[in-house]
Amino acid sequence: MDAHTYHIYPLGDQALTIQFGDTINEATNKKIMQLFRQLQINPIKGVKDIIPAYASLTICYNCTMAYKANSTAGNFEWMKEQIISHLQSIKEIASNNRFIHIPVCYDFSLAPDLQEISLILGISVEELIEIHCATTYSVFMIGFLPGFPYMASVDERIRINRKATPRTIVPKGSVGIAGEQTGIYPLDSPGGWQLIGQTPLNIFDVSKEIPCLLQPGDTIQFNSISLKEFEQIKNEIN
Repeated sequence: MDAHTYHIYPLGDQALTIQFGDTINEATNKKIMQLFRQLQINPIKGVKDIIPAYASLTICYNCTMAYKANSTAGNFEWMKEQIISHLQSIKEIASNNRFIHIPVCYDFSLAPDLQEISLILGISVEELIEIHCATTYSVFMIGFLPGFPYMASVDERIRINRKATPRTIVPKGSVGIAGEQTGIYPLDSPGGWQLIGQTPLNIFDVSKEIPCLLQPGDTIQFNSISLKEFEQIKNEIN
């Protein structure tokens, strides 16, 4: 891979970031996921965690283990050399990413911003829901909260900016839009995304071996359900 297409810099003394750009871009994220999978299959000694994002990949490492593996350079420089070596030999690796359907109830009682958004955008509520459900989204990264999936790209017809004043509490399971992104709040928390519905699924469950329901690289499609179906699913899960 051309060195001009990425930049590697330290993130404190126990991590580094490989930056591939600063935009939401499928091709860029594909490179990141290829490197992510390659580092999972062929791990670098001392690496503790690998964190993919929209246009970057962060590597967290154990300083002591990195020091033992390296006798000539500082930890960052040695780790940077290992990353560059992987980048130069990066190749397509088959993924086990999934296509997941997420049920969402768009009832006004669970979608406090839905009517206002339809008025601002000049489309009906029904059309807004149809467009949101017709699109397939890629999970680009997990962040902000445990299990919060940042997904793109939202159809241009229903893109809308975050709220000027964030809410102090957004209910768990709320589905929101923020510009080109859509996401799901896994926990009750503050938040400023425009809320258009709610899923009854547990997006983050600490009792499970893999607590995050969604993972980077997954493809998601939303399915509209009734308020009755929402309550039924929620009762079955809980």
